[in-house]
Amino acid sequence: MQVADKNRDRRGTLILAIVCAVCQLALAPNIGIGNGRANFALIFTACVAFNVGGKRGVLAGFFAGLFFDLSTTGPVGLMAGCCAAAAYLMGQEGRNRMAGEFGATVAEFSVATLVVSLIYHFAMLVVGQSSSLLDVLVLRTLPTALLTIIAFLPFAWFYSRSTGGGPSLSMGGRHRGGGSHLSTRGL
Repeated sequence: MQVADKNRDRRGTLILAIVCAVCQLALAPNIGIGNGRANFALIFTACVAFNVGGKRGVLAGFFAGLFFDLSTTGPVGLMAGCCAAAAYLMGQEGRNRMAGEFGATVAEFSVATLVVSLIYHFAMLVVGQSSSLLDVLVLRTLPTALLTIIAFLPFAWFYSRSTGGGPSLSMGGRHRGGGSHLSTRGL
């Protein structure tokens, strides 16, 4: 039986949003390869989409992408649309997908990251913020995807170790040391 603890879910989502926002504003601009930077808005989107999915995942993706757009010099709404579409596709298979599925989660996130980075940086070429197709592919898309995947690994590891029974995003989804009448200890 799954019990929904809405306050814990909201608190966990808020903590995750704050951590990703601080990393996006403080860490991402200072660590880069070529012209690529880690995209913590996409990481937040993936965590919500994999754990909750549905309408909440798409809304989280849209607002995370909008936050990304407002914190960079790119066109407003571009990353919001990319993150919302990625959240829709990643969140289709169900809730709480990250629990126990580290490899599958990282693989699906890697593909989504590569596609979102390619679309975003190709749009930058179209609007004139990038100089050539080589710049888009080699100096922006691949480094951005690589850094984003590397930055996603601790989040994926944390949520894959979580043993919560529902779509919890709380930062302490593990069971506490107390006993339970449904324990199999001693069998």
